Amino acid sequence: MKIETNNTSAFTLIEMILAIGVAAIVLVAINAVLFTALHLREVTSAVVDAATPLDQATTFLRRDLQCAVTPKPSGVLSGDFKIGNVNSVGITEPVAAEMFTATGALSQGAPWADIQRVTYELKNSTGSSGTRDLYRSVTRNILTTSSPDVADQLMLSGVASVKFSGYDGASWNDTWDTSDVTSVNTNLPLAVRVEIKLAGSDTTTEPIQLVVPIDSISRTNMVLTSTE
Repeated sequence: MKIETNNTSAFTLIEMILAIGVAAIVLVAINAVLFTALHLREVTSAVVDAATPLDQATTFLRRDLQCAVTPKPSGVLSGDFKIGNVNSVGITEPVAAEMFTATGALSQGAPWADIQRVTYELKNSTGSSGTRDLYRSVTRNILTTSSPDVADQLMLSGVASVKFSGYDGASWNDTWDTSDVTSVNTNLPLAVRVEIKLAGSDTTTEPIQLVVPIDSISRTNMVLTSTE
């Protein structure tokens, strides 16, 4: 009589323990990589979300300044360029900058003209106390004889201060008013510097700075004559 024996091999207890340990180590490594990736995603998303309003605000600022309209003595479809502590028509609080700029028509179907009056100002924030918001106020109907309609656009929240400076070719001036006949700065500045200090920044943090050159034509009292 022949007895058959079962020679099928099986895992020993030590091999099972080693396999479970290796699997646990792999799972811990995968979990660490996944957690790091999720954390990096959250940080990146927060940075992008914070930078988007700032990029939008600087884009509007650059576009408005580059398209600033040269002041004319008649003032029809044009106006003065002012920076500093400015009192603007239709706005109760002083503004940081006022300009007439050719950025009104955003598309062919827009119901307003090219020239509009734009001001930039800081208002107290309604969200958190102690901070201020940067607003862009637009007056599109500049030919109205009544009180103009001013549309406020929130540009940036959490702003500590905003400062405009005009360059006259030699130095930067914190105030500029082309309507002041007693001033030498009756034309558009050669460039405008905008400094934005965000709330929560320490004293050593430099403000966000934007320098925009302006292609302007100087106003002069010279009479051009021609000889035939």
